[in-house]
Amino acid sequence: MKAAASLTDRVDAQPWAALLAEVDAHGCAATGPILTPQECAEFTAMWADIPRFRSTVDMARYRFGEGTYRYFANPVPEPIMLLRAAFYRKLLPLARSWAERLGDPAPWPGEFADWLDVCHAAGQTKPTPILLRYGTGDWNALHRDLYGEWVFPLQVVIGLDRPGVDYTGGEFLIVEQRLRAQSKATVSVLDQGHALIFTTRDRPTRSSRGWSRAPIRHGVSRVRGGLRHTLGLVLHDAE
Repeated sequence: MKAAASLTDRVDAQPWAALLAEVDAHGCAATGPILTPQECAEFTAMWADIPRFRSTVDMARYRFGEGTYRYFANPVPEPIMLLRAAFYRKLLPLARSWAERLGDPAPWPGEFADWLDVCHAAGQTKPTPILLRYGTGDWNALHRDLYGEWVFPLQVVIGLDRPGVDYTGGEFLIVEQRLRAQSKATVSVLDQGHALIFTTRDRPTRSSRGWSRAPIRHGVSRVRGGLRHTLGLVLHDAE
């Protein structure tokens, strides 16, 4: 895996003004390349290294969908922690802006390590980075990754395989529940090594009374063929 500074630099080099504006307006935005194909393959290869993970979830068992995901154990691989910290710093201004508009507290300190300390002090000590694996016919139901009282309002998923080559189908879904209106869906294809930034729980939207809370859930459509892996970067830890 590449040196830490390289991964951080790649996150920093993204067009953040445009990305934050798009997330603000639509609840999600796709970055340019963050990981190389070799790095994607290295993350995918971690799937077989069971001691790296604290738990494995069979989605069908819990009626979450079909497929499997694994939560990384401590110590979380350094490249993943560096990516979480880099995205946290860039997304923090929008998180604070959303909290202000909604009249919510903004408990997020300036540094990611300090934010994790807040989570851990509240009993949210389990790491939440996820490696997800979908085969033919697998899918993920609409849901939110909350894990406890302390939540960061934005998160990231990175595609590790090539859509249309390694797999077909498996589009990333975001559904926003609009105030007194039908829901709005956004469908995204995760290019290999690219990230999608999206809303964890809800985002502010304008209404006749000012700002309203638009709940958002995410999922994955049915994989029609092949094998699809993604790296999920939730920016808070779990109880």
